[in-house]
Amino acid sequence: MIFSALSILASGQAWAQSATESSVTQYASTLPPTNYDWTGFYAGGQLGYIGADTNLSGIDGDDWIGGLNLGYDYDFGTWVLGGGFDYDWTDVSLGSSASIDDIWRLRVRAGYKVNEGLLYGVGGYAEASVSTLGSDDGWFIGGGYEHVVNGDVSVAGELLYHEFNNFNGSTVDVDATTIQVRAAFRF
Repeated sequence: MIFSALSILASGQAWAQSATESSVTQYASTLPPTNYDWTGFYAGGQLGYIGADTNLSGIDGDDWIGGLNLGYDYDFGTWVLGGGFDYDWTDVSLGSSASIDDIWRLRVRAGYKVNEGLLYGVGGYAEASVSTLGSDDGWFIGGGYEHVVNGDVSVAGELLYHEFNNFNGSTVDVDATTIQVRAAFRF
């Protein structure tokens, strides 16, 4: 009797262990990989908010901003380095006579991998178009966090500061801050 009781107890523990391992394995297979490889091209879009200021009294504005992005990242293990291009449309009214129409950027970013995420800094060249002043080049700097939703899609939040001094040869300086949510298909 003792032998029968011990064999029943042992078979019950073995069954419970295999059921638990099966559940854990099944759950783990639905999660993104824990050491995601960021190497490759991406393309996507972004949507957010822009606030712009000038050195002229009372000439500033804010509005929605959105556009497209594409680029390439290379994964070095713990660190990721990449480059890309962004184009954003907007209609930020700067008083009654001028508005910011668009901004495009050539960007370089470097980031530190955090599980399936990337905490990064970004900066580079920017060009903005203002309806009455034409277009001019400047620079931008910022940071963000990007997270892999599944193997092909990532989402990010990003904050950027832009500066355009003596816009198109005028004495007007334009500064802009954007906060955006980005989504990209990675391939």
